[in-house]
Amino acid sequence: MSYSREKLANIIKKNIRKYRKESNYTSKELADKLNLTHGYIRDVECLSRDKIPNVITLGKIASVFNIEIKELFREEGEKYE
Repeated sequence: MSYSREKLANIIKKNIRKYRKESNYTSKELADKLNLTHGYIRDVECLSRDKIPNVITLGKIASVFNIEIKELFREEGEKYE
């Protein structure tokens, strides 16, 4: 399966937002936990912005949510074994 940069970015952005909401964090609280700015987290979650976290930041985000990094790349409804 092939993913464009835009499609992959949208999957990641949606998952960050989903896990943030499931964890009951505001974007400001998540930013504080990651030592990032609130604006950065807002930009990362915004589908119309071209901000994609690097793999190190994705790892930190996954750690805050206590998930494996691969969960940030999972499309809604997709199952991993």
